[in-house]
Amino acid sequence: MPEPADLLALMPFAVTAGISLDAAAPDEVTGSLPWAPERCTAGGLMHGGALMTLADSVGAACAFLNLPPGASTSTVSSTTSLVRGVRSGAAHAVARPAHVGRSFILVEVEVSDDDGRLVARTTQTQAVLG
Repeated sequence: MPEPADLLALMPFAVTAGISLDAAAPDEVTGSLPWAPERCTAGGLMHGGALMTLADSVGAACAFLNLPPGASTSTVSSTTSLVRGVRSGAAHAVARPAHVGRSFILVEVEVSDDDGRLVARTTQTQAVLG
């Protein structure tokens, strides 16, 4: 099982975006993205694209950990509902597999703020390649 830092290193865009992975196992991957002015939209709210990047990265890591040997994965669909803004602190994501099949892996990701309030919910489908 790769360490969270080793898994994150496989996703250079996530590293550049400022995402960290806190824990990584096939049944659950957790990560976070700190609030910063350069990640915001009008009014000092963390940009929805930044939150979606966090959800996609943590979800992809979860799918990767559920792949059969020698396979790779790619996101084929992702639906995010944004329900609350993040004005400070960090956004925290928890990804869990909802279905692990031979062709697709369905991952559900919940993003919350520092107070544990739901910020976004993402349902992501990852193709099993190779």
